[in-house]
Amino acid sequence: MARKKTDRIYTPIDSLSHLARKLAEFGEKTAFRWLDKEKNIQSMSYAALSEQILTEAAGLEATGLAGKRVAVIGETSVAWVTTYVSVIAAGGVAIPMDRELDVAEIEKFLEFAEADAIVFSKSLNEKFVGLATAHPTVKTLIPIEPGDSFDPENSRVLPFSELLARGREQLAGEGYDYPADQDVGRMVEMLFTSGTTGSSKCVMLSEDNIVSTVNAACEAVEFSSEDRTVSVLPIHHTYELAIMIASLNYGVNVAINDSLKRVLRNFALFEPTRLILVPLFVSTMNKKIWDEAKKNGKYALLKTLTKISFALREVNFDFRKTMFAKVNAVFGGSLDMIICGGAALSPAVADSFSEFGVDICEGYGITECSPLIAVNPYYAPKRGSVGPAVSSCRVRIDADHLNEKRYGEGEIQVYGSNVMLGYYKNPEATAEAFTEDGWFCTGDIGYMDEDGYIFITGRKKFVIVLENGKNIFPEEIEEYILNQCSVAEAVVVGRKDADSDGIVLTALVYPRLDAFADASDHETIEKTIRAEFARMNKKLVTYKQVRNIEFRYEEFEKTTSKKIKRHLIR
Repeated sequence: MARKKTDRIYTPIDSLSHLARKLAEFGEKTAFRWLDKEKNIQSMSYAALSEQILTEAAGLEATGLAGKRVAVIGETSVAWVTTYVSVIAAGGVAIPMDRELDVAEIEKFLEFAEADAIVFSKSLNEKFVGLATAHPTVKTLIPIEPGDSFDPENSRVLPFSELLARGREQLAGEGYDYPADQDVGRMVEMLFTSGTTGSSKCVMLSEDNIVSTVNAACEAVEFSSEDRTVSVLPIHHTYELAIMIASLNYGVNVAINDSLKRVLRNFALFEPTRLILVPLFVSTMNKKIWDEAKKNGKYALLKTLTKISFALREVNFDFRKTMFAKVNAVFGGSLDMIICGGAALSPAVADSFSEFGVDICEGYGITECSPLIAVNPYYAPKRGSVGPAVSSCRVRIDADHLNEKRYGEGEIQVYGSNVMLGYYKNPEATAEAFTEDGWFCTGDIGYMDEDGYIFITGRKKFVIVLENGKNIFPEEIEEYILNQCSVAEAVVVGRKDADSDGIVLTALVYPRLDAFADASDHETIEKTIRAEFARMNKKLVTYKQVRNIEFRYEEFEKTTSKKIKRHLIR
């Protein structure tokens, strides 16, 4: 049962300086909440947020950093967000970076991007002590909380508090306002891709890319100024960052999660009505709910209640909030919707959450598209789809075959105001990323139905071509494995068969160890999983059946966005 379509109440923005000014219109409404060192809740109003962005922009002007390239790195914080907005609003280029990278790689990326300055959180102070001595391009280090890590006499170090103090002086003296009539087509953001394929590129985004994505997100997602969210995902990812800016544009109350270890306690504390998550988190939470039901002897009851709830909703009676209040309490008791993106989500998991009274809207995006491409509409969802293209772009399928449903299937291509300017210092890769008529090639494979809904079936670069010419998309088989076998993680590859020289579909699996009484009894674990694979194979067409299983007892190495690094798998 879909929700009713409602009016989206928001003001589209035309620049980040427009956003910065507009935030003040929400006045004393709470913009951010977070926990201090003593775990007390602190907050900042929208008026104060708008003022801090202006003050920081003025500080950049006063210190000669306005219009420069400024990297920002660290945990999600008010200072991180204000830095990102103020740098761009002041005419510069923001460079969000992954705080989990090795310091040598960070320094290399800073040099490649020709960064002039870097703003960073306290957790990175020791990492950047060497950077305070010398760097080919970075001349100014701006620690948010310098502590005792840096020499106060070092002219290369400008504490964040001092940057704001310089800004206040600028405002009180000569005054300051954001530069007028800036070209929204200029580069304002540089992003290093996560490197799941082994080679990171630097994506160049324009201000038009960013604001068109923010406006498209506000148009497509059912948020309102009455909503509360908790920011869980790394802020340097375009997915989290785009939704963060869109949330602020809506006037949402945004709480900041301080630790993944405390995330459930923070949900209970901040009581979100909306969450922005990746499939791994959603699937893990779903599993915990059902495992807890089994542990407490309530599994059969929970199953029965979901069936009853579904039947009642078929005749327009919705009692999910009452029937599953204890389940929703895990998320703070007020959760109504999850926006899920970053990878494919099992339809069964989405259905499970729906029965608990939490609707999931899947989205689809890629860094090069700022990142939003499509969102499953809250008022007309199609399970298994990522929805139609959002208002900032068009999508087409470069079909090379008809799939089993008789839809043309092929690479998903995008054209619109959300599409990047290109890859920095890499014209060859930029040229390869676009078709002759200017459409961006996502590298993802999928099809589109008659209503324009996009269904993703695989990744072009991971496709396995069998000797009979059939194309196998590993992600499809992996979803079967995770749904039907006692497996926590799986990667499907094509192995050369020494005897026939053909391709053998092989699954590399990390077992769900908590599903077994003795996690050290590998013989029983492997025997059980092989039997599960045999049953699963009977449900698959012959050429999609997994013929070989390789077991491992350590998780696969992942990026910070929790995607398995497939290029490391041999």
